Amino acid sequence: MEHTFKPEVLEQLRRLEEKYVPLGQDLAAYLEGLYYTNFLNYWDYIHLDTLLSLQNPRTNIPDEKIFIIYHQITELYFKLCLEEYRQIAEDKNINVDVLTKRVKRINRYFDNLINSFDVMVDGMDPKQFLQFRMALMPASGFQSAQYRMIEIASTDLRNLVAKDKRAVLGLQSTQEEMIGCIYWKEGATEVASGAKTLTLLQFEEKYTDQLIKFAKQYEHTNIWSIYKRLPEEQQQDAKLKKAMRALDSNVNVNWPLMHYKSAVRYLQRDPEVIAATGGTNWQKYLPPKFQKRIFYPEFWDNQEVEEWGKGWVDKVLNGDI
Repeated sequence: MEHTFKPEVLEQLRRLEEKYVPLGQDLAAYLEGLYYTNFLNYWDYIHLDTLLSLQNPRTNIPDEKIFIIYHQITELYFKLCLEEYRQIAEDKNINVDVLTKRVKRINRYFDNLINSFDVMVDGMDPKQFLQFRMALMPASGFQSAQYRMIEIASTDLRNLVAKDKRAVLGLQSTQEEMIGCIYWKEGATEVASGAKTLTLLQFEEKYTDQLIKFAKQYEHTNIWSIYKRLPEEQQQDAKLKKAMRALDSNVNVNWPLMHYKSAVRYLQRDPEVIAATGGTNWQKYLPPKFQKRIFYPEFWDNQEVEEWGKGWVDKVLNGDI
C-alpha cells in the first residue's frame, strides 16, 4: 500500500524545495544525508566533555579550580554581551524598542555577574588564594580583552581616554591615538617607577591591533553613536535612557566595585598592602571615583558626576532618591 504523507510533512517538503532548488541544490540528496545523521545529544551539542576539561590548575591547591571556573563563566557572559553589541551594530533598521531591549539584555548579563561575584569575595579560602595566586604571575583579570571590547562598543572612544589626556588629544584624534592613551594603561603600571608592567606589555602585544580594528569597526556603531542617530523623539524615551544609565552604572561602577571588594578582602593587609598578581595598581585603578569613566556623561548631572562611584548610583536607578 502506498504511503501517504501527512499534510504538514508535505508542507515542510515544499518549503525545503523552495529553499534549495533556486540555489541549484538537490533536495533529495540533502534528505538522504539527513537519514544518515545521528540524533543530537545535549552533551554533544554544547561540547560538554570539552567544556568540563578546560579547568587546568597550575597548583594542587583546591580553591584554584573555583578561581578558574568563575573567570571562565565571566568570559562567557562577556561573550553573550558582545553578541548583543554585534546585533545592535548590524541592525540597519534599529529603533528605540529594539535598542532598549538589547541594552536591557546586556544589563541582565551584568546583573548576573555582579550578583554572583560573592563567589570571588567569599567563595575561596583566603589562605589558599594567597598561596596559588603566586603561581599565576603575571596573568591578571586586567587582561580580559572582551571586557575592553564591551567598553569600546558602549561609547565614543574619547570617553575611555585617560582624564588627563582627553583635552590634549582633541576631537580629530585617530583610533590608534586614543587606544594609545586609553585609561586602563594607568592601571597596569608599577607604582614606584611608573613603568609598564609585564602584564600590560603582554596584553598590548597580543591585543593592540585587534582592539584598534574593533574600535574602528564600532566608531559609528557603538551604542552612543546609534542612540544619537535615533529620531529626536526616540532619544527622549525614558525606558531607553534608564537602560543606558544602568549600563553605564553596571560596567563602570558596580562591576569594578565588586572587584575592589574582592581585592580588599584578599590583598589589603594593613599596614602592608599585597600587590596584585600582574603588578597592577589596583588601589587607584579599581575604584570608579578615581577614573570617573562614564559612557554617557550627558545623562548625568554635575552632582552625579562629582559623586561617581560613591554608592548613590543604584539608589538613583531604583528610584529611591
